[in-house]
Amino acid sequence: MGEAEIRVIPNASKNKVKIENDIVKVYINAPPEKGKANKLLIKFLRKIVDGKIDIVSGEKARNKRIRFSITEKEFLERIKNAE
Repeated sequence: MGEAEIRVIPNASKNKVKIENDIVKVYINAPPEKGKANKLLIKFLRKIVDGKIDIVSGEKARNKRIRFSITEKEFLERIKNAE
C-alpha cells in the first residue's frame, strides 16, 4: 500500500488528473458540498489505480492525503499515463 498528497480542484469542467510542479492535481466536476467531490474523487481515482482508495486526511480541505492499494511509484506511473 502507498500514500500520496494530492490537491483537489472541485467544480472543474471535467474530471482529469495532472502532475504540475511535482503536485498531483485532480480536477473533479462536482461541488465541494455534502461530500460530493470526495465521492467522485474516490470513484475517479479507483478507475486509474484499479484498486482501493481511501482519504486518510483532509476530508474537508483541498489538500488531501490518500492511501491506495498499489505502490507510490505505480500510482505516479498510472497518473502520468492518465494525463
